[in-house]
Amino acid sequence: MKPVILLISLGASLRAGTVDFSHQIVPLIREHCAECHAGDKKKGGLSMNDRASLLKGGEDGPVVEVNKSAKSKLIESITSTDPDAQMPPKGKRLTPEQVALFRQWIDEGLAWEEGFAFKKKGYEPPLKPRVVELPAAVNGRSNPVDRILDAYLAGHKQSPTKPLDDGAFARRVHLDLVGLLPQPEALAKFLADKSPDKRTQLVKSLLGRDVDYAEHWLSFWNDLLRNDYGGTGFITGGRKQITKWLYQSLVENKPYDQFVRELIAPTPESAGFSEGIKWRGNVSAGQTVEIQFSQSICQSFLGINMKCASCHDSFIDRWKLDEAYGLAAVVSAKPLEIFRCDKSQGRTQKAAWLFPELGQIDADKPQAERQKQLAELMTHAENGRFTRTIVNRLWHRLIGRGIVHPVDSMQTEPWSSDLLDRLADDFAKGGYDLKKTMEVICTSQAYQSQCQLITNATDEHGYVYAGPRSKRMTAEQFIDSVWQLTQAAPTKFDAPVGRTKPDATGAAAEKLAAQWIWGASAAEGKQPASGESISLRRSFEVKGNLKRAGAVVTCDNEYTLFVNGRELSKSTNWMTVDAVPLENALKQGTNEILVVAKNAGKGPNAAGLFFDARLRFENGKTESLSSDTSWQWSATLPDAKGKFKKEKVEWQPAVIVKALAVWSQKTDPAASSLLGQLISGDMPMVRAALLKSDFLMRTLGRPNRDQIVSMRPNDLSTLEAIDLANGSILANMLDTGAKKIAARMWASSDEAVRWIYQFAYSREPSAEELATAREALGETLKPEGLQDLLWAVCMSPEFQMVR
Repeated sequence: MKPVILLISLGASLRAGTVDFSHQIVPLIREHCAECHAGDKKKGGLSMNDRASLLKGGEDGPVVEVNKSAKSKLIESITSTDPDAQMPPKGKRLTPEQVALFRQWIDEGLAWEEGFAFKKKGYEPPLKPRVVELPAAVNGRSNPVDRILDAYLAGHKQSPTKPLDDGAFARRVHLDLVGLLPQPEALAKFLADKSPDKRTQLVKSLLGRDVDYAEHWLSFWNDLLRNDYGGTGFITGGRKQITKWLYQSLVENKPYDQFVRELIAPTPESAGFSEGIKWRGNVSAGQTVEIQFSQSICQSFLGINMKCASCHDSFIDRWKLDEAYGLAAVVSAKPLEIFRCDKSQGRTQKAAWLFPELGQIDADKPQAERQKQLAELMTHAENGRFTRTIVNRLWHRLIGRGIVHPVDSMQTEPWSSDLLDRLADDFAKGGYDLKKTMEVICTSQAYQSQCQLITNATDEHGYVYAGPRSKRMTAEQFIDSVWQLTQAAPTKFDAPVGRTKPDATGAAAEKLAAQWIWGASAAEGKQPASGESISLRRSFEVKGNLKRAGAVVTCDNEYTLFVNGRELSKSTNWMTVDAVPLENALKQGTNEILVVAKNAGKGPNAAGLFFDARLRFENGKTESLSSDTSWQWSATLPDAKGKFKKEKVEWQPAVIVKALAVWSQKTDPAASSLLGQLISGDMPMVRAALLKSDFLMRTLGRPNRDQIVSMRPNDLSTLEAIDLANGSILANMLDTGAKKIAARMWASSDEAVRWIYQFAYSREPSAEELATAREALGETLKPEGLQDLLWAVCMSPEFQMVR
């Protein structure tokens, strides 16, 4: 801080009666004291690194007395004229105004920003990627991860950790990659397999289970992109989901660079991340949507904490207020006024990128173009920080501790820069394929080894890699695993996604009945104009109890689907058929389907809506509900909630449009398969990741997604353990499961016990465990005894940890 600015702020502070430690005291200590009393320097035994050190004093005792500046040696030293006693001993002395500021600071209680310390200049990570030459393979361990870690361990005079047995590996890799326990039958087949590459094949097969993979990793990305299905901002329209876009991106394993570009320069379906949360009422400068954008992209994609720098120049690392506002200005519709600690600085900032070595944003371009430029810079081939951040997150998730740790502190020096840089470089060269990086990690001997034994002395002198670390199950992993054991999963879910994929199951394809329909322009034999938008609707009666209902829908070019006033699906990609479960949205009596359809293109072109639904009732009957001339169209459009402002809307019969060959080729096979899966019930178990948070999930650590969360707690607190052990939600699951298990045909109670142990732990029960369970259950399996056994199994650390 320049002296003139310091004196101005000093006068304001003294008049206000409160000293600003961060902006007034810190600069004075840096300028006049830090050379001898900060960092590694403790001249005279006095360190001013932090408040505790300052209060401790030096060789001659305390130098400050809180609230008593008149009795503090610090004041004596900075006011002394004795060359042997004055401080600082050389150089510029403090002015009377600065001395008065120190006095006031002491008298007001020696305020100190929590966590702040004067330290030597921190580690600065490299920007560009680095090619790492691999050490020679040892004992046939050719995986690049193993080659680097073998050399690392040798340098630390350590041996590689012992390998996991097949059962433990199968459980770990299932939970890590798809978030589910291995089925006992599949586990038995894997254990019996004698193929030398069976672990590699298992990893590949799990990564190929696209829906299971997507629904497991959905929780990770929801946390990191603060996406959810309800909560702050959704009711008022101040926040948008990106669920459908995110889910589809995971199912198709979208390249990560494209994934991020679509978040920074978004499509309508992915815009919720960049637009953040529009908080109601007055907010601080650090809570505006522009500043949220700056903070979010830095934290999620670069592992940079821009929150401090959004208020003032950061004391934690090198990031400045102007840099935070430069990123925020990318999405600002006007010149962005800079605030420091909510005080206007009387100037504005233009859009700017953090690393001009890679290029810069043209601040004079329109906002959409600025976002595209930022997206390209973020994913630039020479931006090694971008790739290092995501591979570090994957390593942390799979191994239990980051190469840089915590994972949002990428300014911190990695414990193995070779490992981090090699993974990052391979990731970029491999097409930014997240699954490919997971495969490299999970097929390494390092991943397949036993977990490190953690003691109180571990990490006492810094972290040294000694194998994977056990991980507590996430809330979603725990609940999904309990549902697997108990078959107590719900049939309804909250995420607005179609959970099916062509040929994902063995369900029979359904014969399609729908036709492509449109409005007046089609009736006149004309091609709809570019941008033409219409409403299409169909009313119908539901008589009887529905068992299942679902629809497949697509529209050239885009649509939004409402059922009984509730938005269920939308898309801007006609080549992707959407599968939409309907049973949760329909009711007894009159129902209405409303579709807002829009054409695109640069001129008149073909347009059409395709909608085919089946309703299956408990009495076995099935009804079709397909787009045809029974539908109606109108040029009047509803609002964003599917409501019409006009009391009377003119409706006319829909017009059949001749299906283009490309429509049928792209959509019919997928639509037929998906519709068959929807109504057959041959769909995957509902996953906890698709549900809104409840008491049990919150107890198990699922976060409030108003903020980005990149690491969930790995320890269960005492209060959380009490809630878990006494909660009715889990008790009801176990009660349901006990009844279902008891109803199965078992040769003996021992067979049931073995099945539970194999499912829960991926191992056989020991003789002692089997004897204990046999004694508790008796000869005849009863739900009460089974519920107690399930409770004991699920409360065990062996069940709740991924080891």
